[in-house]
Amino acid sequence: MNTNLHQHLHTIPSPCFVLEEAKLRRNLTLIDSVQKAAGVTIILALKGFSMYSAFPLVREYLSGATASSLNEIKLVNEYMGVKAHTYIPAYRDDEFAEIIERSSHITFNSWSQWERFGNQAIDKVSCGIRVNPQYSEVATDMYNPCVPGSRLGATRDQLPDQLPEGLEGIHFHTLCENDSFTLERTLQALESRFGDLLHQVKWVNFGGGHLMTREGYDTSHLIGLLSAFRQKYNVDVILEPGSAIAWQTGVLVSTVLDVLDSQGIDVAILDTSFAAHMPDTLEMPYKPRIINSYHEPVSGKPTYRLGGMTCLAGDFMGDYSFDKPLTAGDVIVFDDMIHYTMVKTTTFNGVNLPSIGIWKEDDTFQLIRTYGYESFKDRLS
Repeated sequence: MNTNLHQHLHTIPSPCFVLEEAKLRRNLTLIDSVQKAAGVTIILALKGFSMYSAFPLVREYLSGATASSLNEIKLVNEYMGVKAHTYIPAYRDDEFAEIIERSSHITFNSWSQWERFGNQAIDKVSCGIRVNPQYSEVATDMYNPCVPGSRLGATRDQLPDQLPEGLEGIHFHTLCENDSFTLERTLQALESRFGDLLHQVKWVNFGGGHLMTREGYDTSHLIGLLSAFRQKYNVDVILEPGSAIAWQTGVLVSTVLDVLDSQGIDVAILDTSFAAHMPDTLEMPYKPRIINSYHEPVSGKPTYRLGGMTCLAGDFMGDYSFDKPLTAGDVIVFDDMIHYTMVKTTTFNGVNLPSIGIWKEDDTFQLIRTYGYESFKDRLS
């Protein structure tokens, strides 16, 4: 965390997501270097990072974004100033005309969706089909689009040997925060099943999950894979990462509200919620890192089970140790909370959403938005 930001934590409203602008630019610079070296197009996946106040910075490096709903499409149009690359598992009749108008590319999830909507889209947008290469190294079934019975993408037996006129692209997405060597093995599976069709299209969308901004990621290997694939099939290659854009670019600032003893276990209740504000930590699941804490209990040090402020019994996270005992008013900072966290927040139990702010490159804090009763009420009726 930026030293100046750390010194000013008590001046930031709590709870609050804080994006560090300099770290976002760092990631975008690396990603831009990859797309230029490989001769590919990399766009932002809104499902991982939809903080539209940061889109002007994103647009300095990336030419567009991918959306998976009409609302995300509108956000791309309004705040990135471009038409969206659109993939929705199933299109609605009452939305499709507007989706076409607002999109540059549309991917159909199944052959039946192509047969139903394809004629409306041909000559208006570039159309593609999502395929399932039936290979994924994602360990958590909830995030694995290749599990038996997956609804995401067509398997090879569901597609013809000759793609029809107007179907210009193939899309696959089977990675989740993986490295380039996982991608290499995935491409082998893709080519073994769909190689004949790859020669028939104009573009191939590699989806997301390419965590190229993680420390130790071999970007040179990635560049080699992308360049070789593009040249082999004479296609435009598109990548649409979400996590990689906002990886380790910001924090969730929270505050201890109470400390209590629960049958011999010290518990600290925070003004945030794992269930409402960090549901990905319970879904994946993973234990978020807390700055200036020990990720696992340390014998002899003050240790606490951290709980959220909802009344859900399971709204807690396993134990952390600290150098000093926690008291009400202490600031707790969860690291790497900008991607796949803000986009999943809810107002369950009427808990206010965290505020959103940016720690600017000139070391000043800009509060972007706060939330209250109206945000809770607007989701209900």
